Amino acid sequence: MSSLPIVGAAMTLDEVERHRDWLFEKPRDLELQSFVEAEVLNGDWAPLAARARRLLDGHTGRLGIHGPFWGFTIASQDPDIRAVVTRRLLQGLDVCAAIGATQMVVHSPYTSWSYNNLDNNDDAREDVVERVHLTLRDAVRRAEDIGCTMVLENIEDKDPHIRVALAESFQSPAVAVSIDTGHAHYAHGYTGAPPVDYYVKAAGNRLQHVHLQDADGYADRHWSLGEGSIHWHAVFAALAKLDSNPRLIIEIKDKSKIPASAAYLASIGVAE
Repeated sequence: MSSLPIVGAAMTLDEVERHRDWLFEKPRDLELQSFVEAEVLNGDWAPLAARARRLLDGHTGRLGIHGPFWGFTIASQDPDIRAVVTRRLLQGLDVCAAIGATQMVVHSPYTSWSYNNLDNNDDAREDVVERVHLTLRDAVRRAEDIGCTMVLENIEDKDPHIRVALAESFQSPAVAVSIDTGHAHYAHGYTGAPPVDYYVKAAGNRLQHVHLQDADGYADRHWSLGEGSIHWHAVFAALAKLDSNPRLIIEIKDKSKIPASAAYLASIGVAE
């Protein structure tokens, strides 16, 4: 029996129908991305949830969703905006409860601009953490109640440690860390951040989710794995040292290439 990790993927419900055979052939983790839009969360999403339960009957991997993120930050200075963000995240967690998802991806508040300015303004680091706690306070309680974990995904993060410290500050099993390999590679190539495997090492066993996408270090490409310049052997060597068993989620633009991305990782001997 292979000891290599099994990769899953991020898909909409339509794409689950197309890739159902691949998804069900092994216990592949799934991240549903059909509940991101505000219009969906503000509407009647119950039929979508019912469709998800029907399509995933017999699925043996772990299930999560990508939470809402468009148009906001979880560290807003404006209390009215924070209230909207809190409501949106609670809506996402309601979806998780309805479909049995145990993980929800949430975007990091840190930017490449903030990297050089958090120490330029008094108490700026502490203020970001405080605002995130104000935003996520109710969502963390709700996530704990339903057995779900919110994973904080790097977006522009140049410092691979600061988001880990933010997750740890909650002292809750409902908050952990995600890494997007393409985002980290962009930060490495464009802002001088460390390479992707350093993000994995910084996260350590707080890491519970990884978006696997390939890129060239210039933009957020979401290319099929093997089409960019990420050093996958280094990334998977770092992952192999962890005990947290993070979900390894292929997240690429061309969903038709999901099986090919998994096959590429198998061809270089790092995953299946």
